[in-house]
Amino acid sequence: MQKASGTTVLSFVNSSVIMSITTETKAYGFHAGKGIRMTIREEIEQLKKEKNAVILAHYYVRPEVQALADYIGDSYFLSKKATELANKTIVLCGVTFMGESAKLLNPDKTVLMPDLAADCPMAHMVTKETVQAARDQYDDLAVVCYINSTQEIKSWSDVCVTSANAVKIVKNLPNKHILFIPDRNLAHFVAAAVPEKEFIYNEGFCIVHEFMQVEELLDLKAEHPDAKVLVHPECNHKIIEIADFIGSTSGIINFAGESSDKEFIIGTECGVLTKLKERRPDAEFYFPETTPTCVNMKKITPEKVLHVLKTGENEIHAKPETEGAAKNALARMLELAGK
Repeated sequence: MQKASGTTVLSFVNSSVIMSITTETKAYGFHAGKGIRMTIREEIEQLKKEKNAVILAHYYVRPEVQALADYIGDSYFLSKKATELANKTIVLCGVTFMGESAKLLNPDKTVLMPDLAADCPMAHMVTKETVQAARDQYDDLAVVCYINSTQEIKSWSDVCVTSANAVKIVKNLPNKHILFIPDRNLAHFVAAAVPEKEFIYNEGFCIVHEFMQVEELLDLKAEHPDAKVLVHPECNHKIIEIADFIGSTSGIINFAGESSDKEFIIGTECGVLTKLKERRPDAEFYFPETTPTCVNMKKITPEKVLHVLKTGENEIHAKPETEGAAKNALARMLELAGK
């Protein structure tokens, strides 16, 4: 492959970490029968038209993948958007559970994942035995499942939530006892916001947010005392305690976008920087020295997007034995979040 001229590079320097990502344009293929060289973007756009396809991307994927997307958002936005589109094919640029959710909500559409190895470890961090034990103990239990979970785990649940709508949905539930799976940190955040409920906690966590070091954020705060600290509720409690704002990825973006402040310390995955800089080109954003990076999200590349559009490989198929229950949990999320 030969790199074409006019390449744009997005870079940010974060202490010892330098992240440089090429956003466009590589020469890749040819127009059929014309011998005219095409960029990856041009070939993807042509295939989208031919296959009536749409590209959805999470905020945490690489900037050059976000640049190809028709819609970019967090888990809730992507799950909702997938139900509103008329396209026959969805290319989901994210981790596997996102593709599963899109397929559950759109059973008649083709859902393609650029890389099936892009998986979320937290999506597996609960057992059926844990859920059943809680159901046996509490008659009025609601099993609330973070959307960051497999189809099978969703099927054990009464309702799904995202970090953007979890508080609202739990408040709307009639149940007193809440088993929140799989993420313990988000569960504690929701429990603090809904003190009238009694929570049972699971021990799952996001490996990116759980292991963020509070000392690194405090060092940044000492260096930039006027900066607001914006963090995701998947962070560990030490990070939560020093935050000026706690919210979903979209919540962090909106807070920074609407704020009059000019400096922000960001406690979530580094891919959010693309949208933050788009919303606030006048602001400075600082990440911890150990840059929070989801290696699975970063597995998605433009070349892989192009490949699945060309071949139809990596199609997501719902597992019939758990499809109905998992879909019901997602559908109830959309219903309760809309109230």
